[in-house]
Amino acid sequence: MITAIIIGIITGFFSGFLGVGGGTILVPMLLFLGFPLKEAIGISVTQMMMSSIYGSFLNYKKGLLKIKNGISLALGGALGASLSGIIVKYTPKEILGAIFLTLVAIAIIRFFITVKEPEYEPPIDNKKLFFIGFFVGAIAISVGVGGAILITPILVGFLKYKLKTTVSLSLFFVVFSSVFGFISQSIAGHINYTEGFIIGFASLIGTYFGVKLYHKVDTKIHKKILLIWYIFIFFAMIYKLYLKG
Repeated sequence: MITAIIIGIITGFFSGFLGVGGGTILVPMLLFLGFPLKEAIGISVTQMMMSSIYGSFLNYKKGLLKIKNGISLALGGALGASLSGIIVKYTPKEILGAIFLTLVAIAIIRFFITVKEPEYEPPIDNKKLFFIGFFVGAIAISVGVGGAILITPILVGFLKYKLKTTVSLSLFFVVFSSVFGFISQSIAGHINYTEGFIIGFASLIGTYFGVKLYHKVDTKIHKKILLIWYIFIFFAMIYKLYLKG
């Protein structure tokens, strides 16, 4: 229990400080502690579900969450995530690991691509958002990450939505996808409930202090730390999954 609490606080702290989903922190950490990949993914989905619900509640109170605009993306994500239990069950860990690495690589590439903020934002296209949500929900939840790592470049880079709109949409998406992913992976038997919920609750504490530190750090320094973090995770996962085994 003590170990799970420490893991949760660390995950929440770096998630809040770096502004990233807990999955890119928690999954590698659990692997290096000896957890099987599929169990690590299940624990990550549990933590993600709890933190996203809490974060969405806070954003809703502040008026930052537009439920009407996010519902089609969220429903697509819920449907896609519902398949995650089957995907994890029948997909070899090497392929799941490769998908995880691909998502981290996408996050690294984004640091070197500047997308101009559109002057005029197109209207919300609910059909496109639904199918995007379905695809991202099925892929991202199956490897224990929230999906914002894919949602943001798709909505900003291809649909030309403003970043503020994208943040609101992606957070609501993570709530639905993580909840339905949790249900799907529970049915498939991939959830370690004890560790998952302890880590989830402890991560909320860590997130509070991580966010406080984030506001005290210069933006340029913060971006450099985040880039270094993603590069470290990328090579650490290669070592753990394919070199060390």
